[in-house]
Amino acid sequence: MLKHFTDTDIEELNRVFRLNLMNSITGYKPAALIGTKSKSGQTNVAIFSSIVHLGSNPGLIGFIMRPTTVPRNTYSNILETRAFTINHVHEDFIEQAHYSSAKFDSDISEFDACNLKDEYLNDFWAPYVADSQLKIGLELEDTIDIKANGTILVIGKVKEIHIEDSCIQENGRLKLEKLKTVAISGLNKYNKVSELAEFPYARVSEVPEFK
Repeated sequence: MLKHFTDTDIEELNRVFRLNLMNSITGYKPAALIGTKSKSGQTNVAIFSSIVHLGSNPGLIGFIMRPTTVPRNTYSNILETRAFTINHVHEDFIEQAHYSSAKFDSDISEFDACNLKDEYLNDFWAPYVADSQLKIGLELEDTIDIKANGTILVIGKVKEIHIEDSCIQENGRLKLEKLKTVAISGLNKYNKVSELAEFPYARVSEVPEFK
């Protein structure tokens, strides 16, 4: 039996219930740690589940930053230095990654507070997460204000990628299940990923006769 919610129903829901519902209905989302460093050298790392592919040539990746009505160290560091990293979260450090979302004071690094080791590669300004097996270095390309709710789409241009070689297939696709990359459902549930099927590029002439 399907449960039906109208927009009015959703607005009238208990705040926590609404928060959990609306964060779950989009399904599984990538779990990633975004690493930044201020010009003064203060590092920051925080978990995000809003990472989205925006283009391949040039390589563009975006994420949603919540309203800046309170301090957002990740955002201020990106605006200041134009550099940030995206690091996949794997099964063996889910808990540390999750607690990086706590509201630490700006002078406390989540790397230290959550026992996540930072790492610097190829003189890239922003820190990577050492235990991540898929790390992306990005340069700020653009920011787009979303007027409907005060959030910001932050767009980065991919400058470098570091990934375990054995997880790259001949066609460039990745074996994310081999990396044990995890996904997020809702706000705080973490899920394993597994491959179910792989299909060729969809062409009209090759569409099967579904019955």
